[in-house]
Amino acid sequence: MKSVSEQMAVIRRGAVEILVESELEEKLARSIESGKPLRIKAGFDPTAPDLHVGHTVLIQKLKQFQDLGHQVIFLIGDFTGMIGDPTGKNETRKPLTREQVLENAETYREQVFKILDPARTEIAFNSTWMGKMTSSEMITLASRYTVARMLERDDFHKRFTSQQPIAIHEFLYPLVQGYDSVALQADVELGGTDQKFNLLVGRELQKQVGQRPQTVLTMPLLEGLDGVNKMSKSLGNYIGITEPPKEIYGKTMSISDELMVRYYELLSDVDLATLERVRRGVAGEDGGMHPMEAKKVLAHELVARFHGRAAADRAAEEFVQQFRQKEIPDDIPEVAAAAGDRVWICKLLVDAGLVASNGEARRMVRQGGVRIDGEKVSDADLEIELSAPLVLQVGKRRFARVIPA
Repeated sequence: MKSVSEQMAVIRRGAVEILVESELEEKLARSIESGKPLRIKAGFDPTAPDLHVGHTVLIQKLKQFQDLGHQVIFLIGDFTGMIGDPTGKNETRKPLTREQVLENAETYREQVFKILDPARTEIAFNSTWMGKMTSSEMITLASRYTVARMLERDDFHKRFTSQQPIAIHEFLYPLVQGYDSVALQADVELGGTDQKFNLLVGRELQKQVGQRPQTVLTMPLLEGLDGVNKMSKSLGNYIGITEPPKEIYGKTMSISDELMVRYYELLSDVDLATLERVRRGVAGEDGGMHPMEAKKVLAHELVARFHGRAAADRAAEEFVQQFRQKEIPDDIPEVAAAAGDRVWICKLLVDAGLVASNGEARRMVRQGGVRIDGEKVSDADLEIELSAPLVLQVGKRRFARVIPA
């Protein structure tokens, strides 16, 4: 196992809160000393048959824990799914039937193993213990939390003060989710920021039965392609993991540079050093990866994850061909440049014969008239690392293809 500090650097990546961080460091130290992995839990209610990449933020964090040598538990809430998660809702959510839940759960199992290692993943269903709970045991569980505490939860509080109905069974949802942590003896539970209340209920219930309370790790809700709203199929701003390779690749290429950094942090397997290069590239700093190149790498990674490397290669080729057919003339000059070298954009434009001087190149960049593979260049001091062929464009009609030699 890696050291505590090395593991914490990975665990902190993209996380919003770790409660309590010092407790997690102590657990990691004991894990290293004993050789016993921590039990990492994340629960998913199978409320829809298909996942989008926003759903995979938690799964990606599970994978990071898995790669660090810990035991991950993918909990399918087939019991809580029949209650209906009230999180963020301004009205009582319609429960799913048992048949709907089981059908969706099977789809989830198939999709999650595109990210997690099935040989090292524990799949659990909370109906295993909740379905056996007697009515008297359920009453005992319900007695462990007060109505006042439940109304501290933001969405319950808003509905109560606005006189919107709250069904009694909705109060059971946080309790059941919390009891799942007791049943699984979780050391860490992951959840979105909107799940913080429920995750803390798990800590409280574990304390009450004498278990060491779980560490709570919250992850952000991923923004959709618009960069503003939470990724959602209803808003049409999503990347579905079962979509065709061409769709996944094209949608990823359409996101803004700033959102790309966010997606890298939360969805990608690249190491922290590469992530920093992506950040520096978007910021226009030395040592950064050009945003267009970084976006291609991310799009390829996501397609390869869900459809395989061969499909990702084809999607990348199709994207380039589509761009060329739409924007680039068939016959454009080619310019050779040393592969791996970092070249100033203005010098590259002069060498390619697209402008007469560095001054003209700077002026064209400032005016928004320079593009690399269709992506507008906004930094006249940009240095490009040549690792693959690229197309330079100045204005509407001047093109050159740069070939690394």
